[in-house]
Amino acid sequence: MAIDFTQPVFVISVAAELSGLHAQTLRTYDRLGIVTPERTSGGGRRRYSLRDVAMLREVQRLSQ
Repeated sequence: MAIDFTQPVFVISVAAELSGLHAQTLRTYDRLGIVTPERTSGGGRRRYSLRDVAMLREVQRLSQ
């Protein structure tokens, strides 16, 4: 079974925990277009992929 790193599966709270960032920071990055997660069709809720989480970590590393 292969892992699809682009599959959006994490809600914002989980993505925040995995990336070590606050959920509000993720919302800001989304609004600014830095890391833009997929949205659910039902309610437009953010869903982050493993690739998104890796990008969040990289943004955090570069901003330090």
